[in-house]
Amino acid sequence: MDVTVWTGIVLFGLFFLFLFIGVPISVSIAVAAFAAALIVLPMTPSLLAISQQLITGVDSTVLLALVFFMLAGSIMNNGGIADRLINLAKLFGGRMSGSLAHTNIIGNMLFGAISGSAIAAAATMGRIMHPQEKKEGYDPSYSAAVNIASAPTGLIIPPSSTPIIFSLLSGGTSIGALFIAGYLPGILMAMLLMIVAYIMAKRANYSVAKKTNSGEALKVFLQSIPSLLLIIIVIGGIAGGVFTVTEGAAVAVFYAAILSLVYRQLKLSDVPKILKETVIYSGIILLLIGASTAMSWVLSYAGIPQAITGALLSITDNTSILLLIMLLILLVIGTFMDVAPALLIFTPILFPIATQMGINPVHFGMIMTMALAIGVTTPPIGTVLFIGSSVSGVRIEKVIPKLVVFYIPLVVALILVAFVPQISLFLPRLFGLVG
Repeated sequence: MDVTVWTGIVLFGLFFLFLFIGVPISVSIAVAAFAAALIVLPMTPSLLAISQQLITGVDSTVLLALVFFMLAGSIMNNGGIADRLINLAKLFGGRMSGSLAHTNIIGNMLFGAISGSAIAAAATMGRIMHPQEKKEGYDPSYSAAVNIASAPTGLIIPPSSTPIIFSLLSGGTSIGALFIAGYLPGILMAMLLMIVAYIMAKRANYSVAKKTNSGEALKVFLQSIPSLLLIIIVIGGIAGGVFTVTEGAAVAVFYAAILSLVYRQLKLSDVPKILKETVIYSGIILLLIGASTAMSWVLSYAGIPQAITGALLSITDNTSILLLIMLLILLVIGTFMDVAPALLIFTPILFPIATQMGINPVHFGMIMTMALAIGVTTPPIGTVLFIGSSVSGVRIEKVIPKLVVFYIPLVVALILVAFVPQISLFLPRLFGLVG
């Protein structure tokens, strides 16, 4: 076997071994990258190269946007914004069978988009919606499944940290274009989930929400406008070139803080907790980015992405079949790895293949984000699956049979987005962000 093959075996073999025995993922990546570097370089150059990549990987002003968006999301989680968004979701849920389930889906889409976190959305919506659904006679496992399946929409609809990570790893794909591209795929995913939720609710004869008069509806809508304006101001400002992504993230923090103070639900005593959450989560992701940059350097130096590209293209030159293979790989990866580390590790490997296939970088960013986002709802280590099950008080083994049905609309949405590029590219092209 040549050096490239041995380097790949050591790199991925050690990484998965460390992961299996419980070593933190960032440490697993860094140590595996260093061990693999020793195959192609002597000890001192390997040590210098890996150390340098760990530092240069996080030496980017763009990453400030990631930190600011996390801070904004943490402020929103503690600032009383969720209640107003849920009231709006109830309004949109309408008088369909299983209206509370539809409220949960729409609420996850709205709150997840604003907070940028599927975990926060699942936890917040679960705590608020499950007691109401239980009171109305909903099957707890059905309620939990709806909440878990719809939480990932917040990772797709901006603002979110995933487009920022993908942009860095793909050589500078426009973050603004990636942000705008997430709207239609996220809405499509939510609509397909609502169709399945409706069919299941109809069969179970779940209750319909009481009719809301026009006065109450207007009041709910007006109360939600300040929260929704966050998305319009931030994404509109980025798309319109008013400010950069990093500046937009800072604006999001400022706006979220002002709004939370206006709602009078953000206390001075909450500030240390919010800052601590932001520092911890940002530190975890930044360490992952640094370690993954080192791994990407080893991959590139050893020529592993080119070898994988050649191997796949030797199987077939049919773009559709290659895309299906990549979708399958991403779905499998998503079952045992969270979105951020999976993006960090596999973007440098799969992106060159997508480029050679002629797939638009923005389109491929959406494909990767959606495929990996589905993984947070799946066993064995889906974070949203565990959070959603915990807040609902239903054991995972009871949730999964109901959840399996909801994987169908999630996968259908992924396939549609993968094979119909216009779903992802229509809005970025409309705003002139993609040629």
